[in-house]
Amino acid sequence: MAEVITFGCRMNAYESEVIKEKLKNYDNVIVVNTCAVTGEAERQCRQMIRKLRRENPEAKIIVTGCSAQVSTTKLYKMPEIDLLLGNKEKRNIEQFVDNIQAPKNSVSDIFQDDDCGDYIITGFEGRHKAFVQVQQGCNHRCTYCIVPYARGKNRSVSPELIMKQIRKLLVQGFKEICLTGVDICSYEPSFSDLVEKILTEIKELPLLQFGSLDPAAIDDKFIELYGRYQNMASHFHLSIQSGDNLILKRMGRRHSREDVINLCKKLRSKRADTTFGADFICGFPTESMEAFENTCKLVSEAKIDKLHVFPYSEREGTPAAKMPQIPMIERRRRAAILRSLSTENEE
Repeated sequence: MAEVITFGCRMNAYESEVIKEKLKNYDNVIVVNTCAVTGEAERQCRQMIRKLRRENPEAKIIVTGCSAQVSTTKLYKMPEIDLLLGNKEKRNIEQFVDNIQAPKNSVSDIFQDDDCGDYIITGFEGRHKAFVQVQQGCNHRCTYCIVPYARGKNRSVSPELIMKQIRKLLVQGFKEICLTGVDICSYEPSFSDLVEKILTEIKELPLLQFGSLDPAAIDDKFIELYGRYQNMASHFHLSIQSGDNLILKRMGRRHSREDVINLCKKLRSKRADTTFGADFICGFPTESMEAFENTCKLVSEAKIDKLHVFPYSEREGTPAAKMPQIPMIERRRRAAILRSLSTENEE
């Protein structure tokens, strides 16, 4: 079986399982499924590629994922890589492995990709929880984020395929199913309708969980479903990023701090055991101490338990990278302060 090295998000974890199953009969092939969310993430990917080549001089090294999609020119120059595949091409990776002598760069325009693929995986190696892809891409343009350029436009998996995938994983013995995607709340035509369909038609599902949720996109129907179905997980992870309204506006986010507080109250009112986690960026360009303190206050006001905290990292190609920057030492200091407020810390 080919070796698959995975960086980054749950989407990559899901796609790596697809790759493992497609390449289960291939030897001496190493696939690096990269992340591009920050410049540091890309640096770590390149470091791993060099290490893999040193340790496996005869192996075919294929690099795919988000860094391959947005930093194609930089990776193309690395002699350690035998083949670059974009996020669209990775879905048919076996076709490229069979023709490894093809041009090194096989990365197409991701915005021309109109589907999410139709592959059904059978399991997740070494995990008790299974991720199920429901959509790809993102139509929003947060000023710090490169992901839309790596993943393309919003597009959704058919409900029928999602249901088939969940049932397949349940048969394999998985008790926890987590819906994942780049921006799952943008599932079309309706994320809440999809959730309702899953809960009403797959009654044997023990626990339905969710990847990161956009506070601006959670509607009243989702909240009502949460109160009605006890097999919806009682922990929600929210993509908040800041607790200051001016910084949220400069980030291009669509929610306010008040929206977050109200959402948490509504969900908690349905079930007393509700808990929250959240993503936060510290030291975003122009963030004053007052703005940072507003983020700290939001943690207690919304009663957020688990904090996933990042010091802001410039991402070349994004508007935020051109804004006035805060020194990295101060970003890290603020990140440490915010992490200390977490009941359950998460790097």
